[in-house]
Amino acid sequence: MIVVGRFSFPHEAHIAKASLDSAGIESCIADEHTVNAQWLYSNAIGGVRLMVAEKDADEAYKILNTDFSQSLENEIAAEEGRDVCPHCGSTDLSPHTKGKRPAFLVFILIGFPLFFYKHGYKCKQCGQFNEKL
Repeated sequence: MIVVGRFSFPHEAHIAKASLDSAGIESCIADEHTVNAQWLYSNAIGGVRLMVAEKDADEAYKILNTDFSQSLENEIAAEEGRDVCPHCGSTDLSPHTKGKRPAFLVFILIGFPLFFYKHGYKCKQCGQFNEKL
C-alpha cells in the first residue's frame, strides 16, 4: 500500500476516500482512530493517511489532484440561465415575499398569526411577482 494523501482530520480523508471509491479504486484510511482519540497527535504522527494499492497510485493521485471547481461553476451558471421572468423575459429578479405587510398587520391587530403570504421572485424590469419559475 502507498500513501496518496495525508490529512489533518479524518473527515477530510473520508471525503477523498469517497472520490476514489466512486472511481472504483479501493483505499483504506490509517491512523484515523488515533487522531480521533487524541487530535493533538495528528501533526506528530503525520496526520490521517489515505492508502491505495501500488498499481492504483498514479490514477489516485490524478483524481485527488483534479480541480472540479470549473465544472461546478458551469453547472451553477446553467441553472441561473433558466431563471427568467415569464412576462418580459428579464433575468433581473430579486427574492420577494408577497403579502408580508398585511400578515404583520393582522398579527398586530388580533394577536394571532395568519400566514397567507407567498414567497417568490419580483422582476425589477416589469415589477411582476412570480410565485415559481
